Amino acid sequence: MIEEELFSEYKEKRAWGISSAIDLHDCDADLIRNEAKIKEFVIQLCDLIQMKRFGDCVVVNFGEDEEVAGFSMTQLIETSLISGHFANKTNRVFLDVFSCKYYSPKITAEFAKEFFKAKDYIVNSTLRF
Repeated sequence: MIEEELFSEYKEKRAWGISSAIDLHDCDADLIRNEAKIKEFVIQLCDLIQMKRFGDCVVVNFGEDEEVAGFSMTQLIETSLISGHFANKTNRVFLDVFSCKYYSPKITAEFAKEFFKAKDYIVNSTLRF
């Protein structure tokens, strides 16, 4: 679905919110392994998509299994939540954004791609009712 159609459906059907799953591939290894950079990304993203952060961004590095080891992040926003996992082994980022306030999934994905220097991305957005 193109973004204009998504926004129209959001308004017309009075969706509760929008949820986007963004998968970033071949990211810069130094960036996704840097807690300060991940927090910087969250602040810049929230400013870009006009989401008000609630509390501090939590970033935790964990994972005994090398397949899944890396940082995980959560940031509450007044309209819901931004979360993500940063997979060391594959240099992938799995970002989730849910908000009852509309935002542009494409702008969000493009910003994340640029920030983490990803080769490409896949974004899937769903309206929540």
